[in-house]
Amino acid sequence: MSGSCLVWLRRDLRLADHAALHHALARHARVFCAFVFDTDILQPLLEQGLQRDRRVDFIRRTLLELDDDLARHGGRLVVRHGRAVEEIPRLARELGVAAVYANRDYEPAAIARDDRVSAALAAARIGFEDFKDQVIFERAEILTGAGKPYAVFTPYRAAWQKRLAARDLAPLAVPALDGRLGQVPFATRVPELQELGFAASDLDCIKLPTGARGAAWLFQQFLPRLADYKTARDFPARRGVSYLSVHLRFGTISIRELARHAHAQPDEGAQTWLSELIWRDFYQQILWHHPRVVDRAFRPEYDAIEWDQAPQLLAAWCAGRTGYPLVDAAMRQLNRSGYMHNRLRMLTASFFCKDLLLDWRLGERYFAQQLNDYDLAANNGGWQWAASTGCDAQPYFRIFNPLTQSQKFDPDGSFIRRYVPELARFAPPHIHAPWLAPLDVQRAAGCLIGRDYPAPVVDHAAARLRALERYGRAQPARGAS
Repeated sequence: MSGSCLVWLRRDLRLADHAALHHALARHARVFCAFVFDTDILQPLLEQGLQRDRRVDFIRRTLLELDDDLARHGGRLVVRHGRAVEEIPRLARELGVAAVYANRDYEPAAIARDDRVSAALAAARIGFEDFKDQVIFERAEILTGAGKPYAVFTPYRAAWQKRLAARDLAPLAVPALDGRLGQVPFATRVPELQELGFAASDLDCIKLPTGARGAAWLFQQFLPRLADYKTARDFPARRGVSYLSVHLRFGTISIRELARHAHAQPDEGAQTWLSELIWRDFYQQILWHHPRVVDRAFRPEYDAIEWDQAPQLLAAWCAGRTGYPLVDAAMRQLNRSGYMHNRLRMLTASFFCKDLLLDWRLGERYFAQQLNDYDLAANNGGWQWAASTGCDAQPYFRIFNPLTQSQKFDPDGSFIRRYVPELARFAPPHIHAPWLAPLDVQRAAGCLIGRDYPAPVVDHAAARLRALERYGRAQPARGAS
């Protein structure tokens, strides 16, 4: 072992089963850990008016836990606030480290940032190395027989599972930290939210546990429900999913731990959950191979779709006032808590693109502002799937019917009642389509449609035909190469 190194934490906010920390401790006598509140990321949030961003609050609370854990082993977490491309090289020089280690990020902006950091470090004769940590397989590890990236999930999943070996899921041992953490030669602390330009969020009100301890608690809560995951996951009123997405996003739990547990269970629930974890890898490799999907359709012909310019419809969708109860309940859940059930993400995105005929990029951008678990690859992949513009996407002629989706996945209306209280006194079937309820039923429910709750902003049947026509026009001419 030689010298000291700096582990730069980003979306891997834990100490256990941590690739960069594992390699740092294996190669260096002393290790420092640091996090940068990167103003290149934070400033756009502030400019969008997101001063109470739950994600920043989540990160800060998680850093407090990390700092406490490091302190118990004789170290401290170094926290900086500034541009990471400047702060990390500066900090590496101040600490006199031989190298900086980090876990890999696959987003185009992150790749560009890391290239700049690596170049600045190299100029100072300091090494930079990154490692795979947030996925099981990355970049070009899973390719077709022709050596091309997969664009369809099912064969990708088959290849992923065929390639899988025990070593891919094995935890990366982090040796005892006592005596291995470098003594930080200057004062350091986790800054207050106000110092970052942010204000306290409602994390306590929505009861979102933070840090590695919060992730471990949620995982233990999920395990007894795992066997029922395949069926329970589609019903938003049921506690059927893991609620771990935000922890996967910020790396407060290891993907290897979750995939290892799911892979070891033979039942359909565990295997269905494993498939969802594989989707994460799939979208990350799509983003890495095709960075253009950030702002363009994966299928270029769909860049020609003529989207409507309808700010009033966009505003109604954002506020959860479209007149379609399950769509509105989903949007209000998102606005209130920063969370949306996956079934409802598909429904609201499909409604946005194919009922309202609005550009998927606008909806994706709103989700990016609101979701606690916002992840560029997964969010972009999900939106392009719903819009039929992406890889392995829903065919354009398959259009979710918001009424039948409501009847199927919230049959008694309990989810709708929770988030759209105006409709609480409607019983099925009227709660799914209150605009069809007779006037005496509306009066008895204390909710007149058009006064107390909006009438539908579009007619689904007519909107469906318009969507088919618009998408049809974007299809390549038959026989075209």
